[in-house]
Amino acid sequence: MSDFLGYAGLFFAAVIAGAVNSVAGGGTLISFPSLVAFGEADIVSNATNTAALWPGSLSSALGYRKDTEMRRDLLILLLVPSIIGGLLGALILVVTPESTFRFVVPFLILFATILFAGRKFFARRFADKSVQAQVTLPGRIWGFFFQLFVATYGGYFGAGIGILMLGSLSMMGLRDIHVMNALKTVLAALINVTAFVFFAYKGLVVWPLAIMMAIGAIIGGYIGARGAKRVNENYLQLLVITVGLVVSSWFIIRLI
Repeated sequence: MSDFLGYAGLFFAAVIAGAVNSVAGGGTLISFPSLVAFGEADIVSNATNTAALWPGSLSSALGYRKDTEMRRDLLILLLVPSIIGGLLGALILVVTPESTFRFVVPFLILFATILFAGRKFFARRFADKSVQAQVTLPGRIWGFFFQLFVATYGGYFGAGIGILMLGSLSMMGLRDIHVMNALKTVLAALINVTAFVFFAYKGLVVWPLAIMMAIGAIIGGYIGARGAKRVNENYLQLLVITVGLVVSSWFIIRLI
């Protein structure tokens, strides 16, 4: 009975994580602790979590496919740093102590939350004021190199990469939160699948758990993407900021 409840809990956690990732990011903070609580080692939990959540990111990207078409130029620009960073981050995770990311993660996520909270200010700084949502050359250069950083972090652990990308896309000049969500879900899927391939090669993935949670994440990701389109933009922004504060606070508490 206890085993059944444990598996059911992991599946339910994956559904919620997939939905949260499709809307704001931070779903790892639900699914990763669930795997640790289930009894898996931290690095194995991280690798299995990555294997489980990337299909959910892909399914939510399908929900946003029309919005993604609107900024295909930015999607193509950010593909290369996403792949390189995802692989680099996965490699760093395997060769560095676990204590390192425990210390750094809360501050990265808190920074991302502050970045997103001020996104309209940054958008005015980087965008051409005469054209709505135009991304200038400085914005593209910023986006390319910051995406490399985000992808490296995403391959390393991944909690909050959605928030980081939303903040970065704001600084590039985008204003439509639904277009931003569409781009970040596709890029998150690419980062996660790159890291997943590396983790699988290293034998770190617990396949039965990964497959079960992937099904849950796909369900949650698609539901979340469809639901987000019906949410008022101000409420969605508030949700993103709230998730960021909760996620960073949780990690800070772990350090104490």
